[in-house]
Amino acid sequence: MVGHKSAFMLENANPLIFQRSGARLLTSSDEDEDVHDPIDDREIFDILYLHLIRSINDPEHPLSLEELNVVEQDRVQVNDADSTVGIEFTPTIPHCSMATLIGLSIKVKLLRSLPHRFKIDVHITPGTHASEDAVNKQLADKERVAAALENSQLLEVVNQCLSTKSP
Repeated sequence: MVGHKSAFMLENANPLIFQRSGARLLTSSDEDEDVHDPIDDREIFDILYLHLIRSINDPEHPLSLEELNVVEQDRVQVNDADSTVGIEFTPTIPHCSMATLIGLSIKVKLLRSLPHRFKIDVHITPGTHASEDAVNKQLADKERVAAALENSQLLEVVNQCLSTKSP
């Protein structure tokens, strides 16, 4: 079927679009590898901002997660001393069928980007999704995440979500 496009109904035909935020200016001490630089919420947001939000497309629209306001810096919690990172993400609509894929993509990006000492908790912002408990349970279950990443088709979709796109 040449030129065939799969037919489906958009869940959110007219999403709100937000302006992209600016990049953080780095100081010389930020770039100095000999200076102890604890990981903080802004650094985690920058990882997401620079490598995920700007590059991940919404499954239904040619828009980034940043443009859809799915992840915001104030929803990133980091405790460098305890090696924990918590990320809340907000689907654009309460019944978004791609919420698990979006959460999995965020989690995989952090797993690939952070030192292995970090425990990563990715979950839906409370009260923003009809199936938040089920999605959060899937994202918190290490065995389910590992099994999902062993599925070559799902891994391909996640990798496509994490591929770089121009800002």
